[in-house]
Amino acid sequence: MARVKIELPEQLDFHTQLPVRIGDINYGGHVGNDAILSIIHEARLRFLANFGFGELDKDGQAGLIMADAALVYKGEGFHGDIFDIAVGADDFTPFGFDLYYRITTVRGDKTILIAEAKSGMIYFDYQTRKVARLPEEWKQTLSPVK
Repeated sequence: MARVKIELPEQLDFHTQLPVRIGDINYGGHVGNDAILSIIHEARLRFLANFGFGELDKDGQAGLIMADAALVYKGEGFHGDIFDIAVGADDFTPFGFDLYYRITTVRGDKTILIAEAKSGMIYFDYQTRKVARLPEEWKQTLSPVK
């Protein structure tokens, strides 16, 4: 069976922390896959807000829409863990970009890698219901320094 592979950029400079809530735990006793998507959604909002952006423009007429998502699990997360989510943007096109995420937690003196993820973000005009050009300001602001 072919496995999903995500090649994270070397630098993911934005970090945010989120506690694992009891509602994030599934019947296996660890963080569920649906919770990981919710966690990266919150991390994405915080990442964008850090740069003065939101998922919608000021008029609510255009903004980001998720085109795809990929998750690769590397370890288990448990209730009470504090996840550190590193986020960065890369692979810009005229219409969007990819966001990359690395989720870790610290237990005792060890840093545990929980998951790596990628979400493909497209700029979307909600009035015309069509893909729109990504504002140049977004690319200039979110692009990693290389």
